[in-house]
Amino acid sequence: MLLAASLHGAGAARADESDPSVPPGTEASASAPVEVDPNDPDLKLPEGATLASPKVLDIKSVVEDQSGDERREDTNADVKFALQAEVLFGKDSAKLSAEARARIASIAEEIKNQKATQVRVFGFTDNLGSSAHGDILSKQRANAVQAVLEQDLNDANVTFEVRGYGEQYPIADNSTEAGRKKNRRVEVSFPRSAN
Repeated sequence: MLLAASLHGAGAARADESDPSVPPGTEASASAPVEVDPNDPDLKLPEGATLASPKVLDIKSVVEDQSGDERREDTNADVKFALQAEVLFGKDSAKLSAEARARIASIAEEIKNQKATQVRVFGFTDNLGSSAHGDILSKQRANAVQAVLEQDLNDANVTFEVRGYGEQYPIADNSTEAGRKKNRRVEVSFPRSAN
């Protein structure tokens, strides 16, 4: 009964069903913080030298718990949590465990702390089984996590982008069980607050 309610409520996610132009999490996010005058005498450039176009690289901090069940990535612009499917769901299931709800609640608190109004919830699977089954299961799992987040946040200003990518975009080698375990995940990402 709870699963049916979770899946029914997931329709309110206001998800964008179009295909992304780039893989999730690889979009450029940083711009040059200051403008540099290439003619400034303090640059002390050698005779005839010129400056290349400015380029800002994101600094990414990745923290993974010892078991590998949860990973947090922080960049200049975004926060991303990746939770392993085994922590959230039973095998081949989209029904959340009690432990999963507590972990999702802590992510909801971080979303509130960052004052984020746009949240992305993406589901992924390993490459075992059919690709079509992985696509459906990853979307059902993303919907289940989104429904709990929406309930915990209880904020009409928060919009969700919910997608199931199946076996696309693996983060580890699918030829080993350890790699497949990392690939079976749900990622929740949102913008970092400006303050």
